[in-house]
Amino acid sequence: MLAVTAALLGAGPSGLRAAEPEISWTWEPVPAGGDPGKVEFARACAVCHGEGPDRPGTTSLQIKYGGKLPALLEQRTDLKPDLIRVYVRNGFAMMPRFRKTELSDAQVDAIARYLSRAR
Repeated sequence: MLAVTAALLGAGPSGLRAAEPEISWTWEPVPAGGDPGKVEFARACAVCHGEGPDRPGTTSLQIKYGGKLPALLEQRTDLKPDLIRVYVRNGFAMMPRFRKTELSDAQVDAIARYLSRAR
């Protein structure tokens, strides 16, 4: 019974759980004259919501919107800062939530300002 329980909980043969993958951010200063929101978006969001075939957030939005709205968040003109903050802090569907230890309120605000600007 213990082995079955351990297997269901993801424990290995020694009874210890495998280590969860760790997210690591490389924090660099914003280049002079650069948009802090663009930099923060590139650091924290573009891995899923950037351009390219291996971006699950962009791929998901392509399917969801079927071309009626841009799948790339940086091309959207209808995003509101408050909605962006809700999604970042709470997650949505497969999108994880970002804790304040991962993205500060100032960083989330910068991303929200950047994405809510009409392009």
